[in-house]
Amino acid sequence: MESFYSNDESTIKRIRQHKVLERYVSAVVIHEVYRLALSREGREVAKIKVTNIKKTFKVVPVDDQIAQLSAEFRHKYQLSMGDSMIAATASTLSAVCITDDPHFKPIKEIQTEWI
Repeated sequence: MESFYSNDESTIKRIRQHKVLERYVSAVVIHEVYRLALSREGREVAKIKVTNIKKTFKVVPVDDQIAQLSAEFRHKYQLSMGDSMIAATASTLSAVCITDDPHFKPIKEIQTEWI
């Protein structure tokens, strides 16, 4: 989200310089980016942003395992549904969650890197 909406050039630079072998994104993030872009910039920009995400990341759908783990995280850490889905996706894949969102900080079941 920050790579699209941050006004801080140093944050955008850190995001773009971050090197990882595989890049995953939860389908929930696709929803959030599309929703924000749709309301702020219109349908065509929303479609372009989602297309760019899909070129850069492997989109991970929400399955029953992720849904159940998400509910556990949501209950345990009082997260929003979106944040709990993202955390559950990272946990299921044993992937590092790259974020600047403090909601992810207390989640002991995932590894995070801060941008």
